[in-house]
Amino acid sequence: MVYFPPTVDRIEPEVTTTKILYSDQISKLRGLMIARMAKPEEVLIVEDENGNIVRETIKDSDVLFQYRIMRETLICLTRFDRDDTERQMFRKLSQQINREEWTWNNLNTLCWAIGSISGSMDVKHEEEFVMRVIRALLSFCEIMTGNDNKAVIASNVMYVFGQYSRFLKGNWEYLVVVVKKLFDFMHSTHPGVKDMACDTLLKIVRKCKHIFLVVQVRDHDEEPFISDILASLKTIIRDLEPNQMHTFYESLACIIQAESDPHKMGEYIQRLMALPNQRWVEIIREACRNADFLKDPDVIRDVLTILETSTRVATSLGTHFFSQMSLIFLDMLNIYKMYSELVSIYIGDSVMYASKISVVKLLRSVTREILKLIKTLIDKDETESQIGKKFVPLMMDVVLGGYARNVPDARESEVLSLFATIIKQYKVAMQNDVPHIFEFVFHCTLEMITKNFEDYPEHRLKFFSLLRAIAAYCFHTLLQLSSEELKLLMDSVIWAFRHTEKNIAGTGLKLLLVLMKKFQKSDFSNQFYRTYFMQIEQEIIAVLTDTFHKPEFELHVLVLQHLFSLVESGSLTEPLWDASTAPYQYPNNAAFVCEYTIKLLSSSFPNISVSEVTQSAKELYRLRSHPDIFKNHLRDFLIQSKEFSA
Repeated sequence: MVYFPPTVDRIEPEVTTTKILYSDQISKLRGLMIARMAKPEEVLIVEDENGNIVRETIKDSDVLFQYRIMRETLICLTRFDRDDTERQMFRKLSQQINREEWTWNNLNTLCWAIGSISGSMDVKHEEEFVMRVIRALLSFCEIMTGNDNKAVIASNVMYVFGQYSRFLKGNWEYLVVVVKKLFDFMHSTHPGVKDMACDTLLKIVRKCKHIFLVVQVRDHDEEPFISDILASLKTIIRDLEPNQMHTFYESLACIIQAESDPHKMGEYIQRLMALPNQRWVEIIREACRNADFLKDPDVIRDVLTILETSTRVATSLGTHFFSQMSLIFLDMLNIYKMYSELVSIYIGDSVMYASKISVVKLLRSVTREILKLIKTLIDKDETESQIGKKFVPLMMDVVLGGYARNVPDARESEVLSLFATIIKQYKVAMQNDVPHIFEFVFHCTLEMITKNFEDYPEHRLKFFSLLRAIAAYCFHTLLQLSSEELKLLMDSVIWAFRHTEKNIAGTGLKLLLVLMKKFQKSDFSNQFYRTYFMQIEQEIIAVLTDTFHKPEFELHVLVLQHLFSLVESGSLTEPLWDASTAPYQYPNNAAFVCEYTIKLLSSSFPNISVSEVTQSAKELYRLRSHPDIFKNHLRDFLIQSKEFSA
């Protein structure tokens, strides 16, 4: 039976007539979409080429794109005729439960289709629809035998759960059933089921976190659901792998972050971190008796697990993690110092390094995670530098000093990223510390990255990102550099945008733009541009006209526009040319820049006549205030530069 909406004026009968004419064909299309639904991203349990149920390791982007298209189509078809969609879905679900058409693929595509139409119905109909589906799937999961069969059904149950957060928000009883079922799946021995259970919990929590904090009077509960979960925490996570446990902890932290009562939040955080803290205290106590205890690989893994858990919790809690961080920070720094020095010793001694490669990897994982944890907390700091005031001074010698003292291969690029984040967060408050940062990282990092364009790619990108943060937020400290240090800084910027790697070159160009704009507004504008104007223009034209830096064209244009606009802005009150060596005096800087540009382009492109170069250069200068036209004219000139005239 086809659903006919009520007619409105004279338009609706035409729509109804169309629905009558094409209802059979649309119904067949609907059935085809349901039967052949593509796999969504959230599903981790797949059937391999041998017919075995395994955990997916690589996402198929083509399938994900196909799923998005099919999902949009099926939503439109459902809105067109909800009753027919429901009827076909429940008929296919009955055929699965009755084993008439039972196959893994049939159940998968059906449940993917059921999950894909979330939000396409009104609240009342969606509730009725989801209740029937959930009851049927949970019953099916209970009566089905065989681990692979149960894994397939569990995967589909979790996917449907995760898709209907609006339903779960309005149905407390079902939310409890769903979450407890996820806890059951967290003890599964089948690959991928526990991962999907943890991922689904996080997905549900992000949409329904406030419900976990409410005391449900109708169920005669004395505590909110989150309290019950925390009380059973040890049992729930008993069979989880470390990466699964981290996701689970992030889910609970996401709930706790929504608590408005600071006292309750503090209590929840304390209960959440009780198990990691207990193990942390045991490790530190034993390390105080015997420092070599921290070198044991199993202990290193335990330390790494605790830190990774803390990072995921801090990601959700933000500044509310401050109290927990205060408990472990000093011990964490001591561990960082010890492990960082060990890595440097092992790598410095090639014989020792060869015999301890696996241990070195573990040690480096810990040091990186410590830096990542600190960075996560500082990045979310909303306390107006209270966290920074307590933690940053303690890190200066341990982290920055350790970076400078270590052998190059043992230096962590994450140190540069951490201090870039600190400067972005605390801005001018870090001005007094910038000289120390320069002292510890500037020269030693330049020695690493200026030997070629390939070694230490992560250090390159993060180093120039750090310089950009300093230029943007602590520029006045750069004015205190000596002329030799400033030249070294500018040489490093030029070295950055000479890179053919897009991210590094782009970061270097953005840094250059920041420096040019900052110096233009400073009292040292004349001095800076008199020293570097011609060098910057020459280097920019060099990379602009080669064939290796095409992705940065937009940034090259911005640099040239800035240079050409600068000489007309009035910022420069002194001549850019050297009057003692110039053949004659120019009337103004604009005339000098125009002639310099013509000479530069003529020497670079002998295949173009001087008159053509002169015309192009003057036109570029004239169009400096019109970004789009300037860019197009520059692009035309680059094309012309590849041609040879008669």
